Amino acid sequence: MRSESRPSPRPDRNRRADTRLILAAALLCLGATGCHSYRALPDAAPADANGAALAQRDVEAIADDYLAALLEHNPELGTLYSLPGARHDRLTDHSTEARAAWQAREDAWLAELGAAGMPAEVGSRDWVTYGILHETLASSAAIRVCRNELWAASSITAWHRTVPSLFEIQPVDTPELQRQALQRLAALPRYIDIEIANLRRGLESGYSAPRLTVAPAVDEVRALAGADSPLLSPGLRSGDPKFAAEVQALFESDIAPAVERYARFLEVDYLPRAREDIGLGFNPGGAACYPALVRHYATIEPSASEIHRLGLAQVARIRAEMQAIIDEHFAGTTIEAFLRGLNDDPRYTFGTEEEVLQYSVAALARAKARMPEAFGRLPRADVEIKAYPAYRATGTGEYHSSSEDGTRPGIYYIAVVDPTRRSRAIQESVLHHETYPGHHLQGAIALELGDGVHPIARYLWNSGFGEGWALYSERLADELGLYSGPLDRMGLLSDQAARAARLVVDSGIHTQGWTRQQAVDYMLNNTAWPAVDIESEVNRYIAWPGQANSYMLGMLEIRRLRDLAEAELGADFDLRAFHDRVLGYGSVTLPMLDASVRAWIAEQR
Repeated sequence: MRSESRPSPRPDRNRRADTRLILAAALLCLGATGCHSYRALPDAAPADANGAALAQRDVEAIADDYLAALLEHNPELGTLYSLPGARHDRLTDHSTEARAAWQAREDAWLAELGAAGMPAEVGSRDWVTYGILHETLASSAAIRVCRNELWAASSITAWHRTVPSLFEIQPVDTPELQRQALQRLAALPRYIDIEIANLRRGLESGYSAPRLTVAPAVDEVRALAGADSPLLSPGLRSGDPKFAAEVQALFESDIAPAVERYARFLEVDYLPRAREDIGLGFNPGGAACYPALVRHYATIEPSASEIHRLGLAQVARIRAEMQAIIDEHFAGTTIEAFLRGLNDDPRYTFGTEEEVLQYSVAALARAKARMPEAFGRLPRADVEIKAYPAYRATGTGEYHSSSEDGTRPGIYYIAVVDPTRRSRAIQESVLHHETYPGHHLQGAIALELGDGVHPIARYLWNSGFGEGWALYSERLADELGLYSGPLDRMGLLSDQAARAARLVVDSGIHTQGWTRQQAVDYMLNNTAWPAVDIESEVNRYIAWPGQANSYMLGMLEIRRLRDLAEAELGADFDLRAFHDRVLGYGSVTLPMLDASVRAWIAEQR
């Protein structure tokens, strides 16, 4: 997911859609670098939410029960993936009572899995199902200490970053679907009021988002009450004047007032009480929350100090690669001066917003043509590139999922604002991260795996695997000769350096007392990202702790496993077969991927 989706999640560069579940998952270390024992809940006799004993069920039955409950609990998922038979008339209930009931069910499923035991056959259907589901449940329990629902008020994590895009894909093709759309729209005011109640309770308990990340949200929320609001999309897309009028009337009578109610709450009640400190440690339980979030997103759990040191080492390595390109093609300047000039020098920037868009459209066409060289399996679903809509114009790039049946394409939203200060250098690397061979290829293949895996392996997603793959894909695109020249390859290295810098900056902000300016300066000195994007990125790391580490941690694991396979198999190594193995089970955890690749190596022998 500059994407990345909590349920998603996805306000950042290279990330999955915000609405996609970013559920970290890891079962066993199995040799993964930086992995330590996981503090999962202790296994107990399986019981239902009321404590009554349950008959032992197999992994498939537990996963079936979980998935049915998940789609009921998070009805947005059925819309996101265009699931057959899904209803599109509700929103998730984030009330205290509903949250407690769901957590009790999670604990019961986790106990059932513990009683069932982990399947032994690596790569089997049950092995994949167990590994993904066990870590989904254990990780969800582990991050409860963070109490995210009590401080999701920032411009990065609040509801207004995810819900509007749901209504932009809300199905409205039949009278029944239009009725469901009206029901879901009518549920939005209560949804918003629950968000206000949760945030108010958070303030009373000492939790808050940092003020600097909340302030931009006020205007962003108010934009949703305007005449071009994406919340009006169902009516505008329907082609039915009567239905469109009903949507408009509901919007004016109930939805716009609720949107304004939330904006005013942030402005009048929340901002004056929001914390000035940017580190997670200033929230109750923040010190315990950070390592839990690292594991939740990356599915391995190096310590904050290990993450910081790894980031510094990776930045130094990538800078050496940058220096070699500068010496050969851009002599007479320093890395810092060259990178900063990329967003100011007209030789390296765009003239118009349309030019920004078309540069990526052309790169996408070239990438599509080369994918058969590196993959045996390719997705049916296409992918489109669109400029961000006005209400999210400050975004820095993100991918939104295709449908499970491949008929609805994925969408890569691209930032085009301020084109004369937007470098050409980074456009291709971001494109490859978000589309081919990155998020779209991986995510669409997972959705299209069919009955070969349990549906949870198609729908659930973790950032360590997904973002690690997308970052690996930027390097893979270079192997395939997809970068136009040395400028674009500098952009690749800039984006690689940025993900390495995230390890330094994220751990620095949340565990070492770094200031925001310190983080901004570090990013400016080591990447070609525009200053406006870096400002947004650093705000993201402040508001969304832990997630930014998952990119580089995941990529290094995938690269390590490829190096292992190449060394073990020598001339028999098949890149297409390796990639098909990596992507063949959905978004497995990084420790599961280690076990899967090792088993594949043994099979190839």
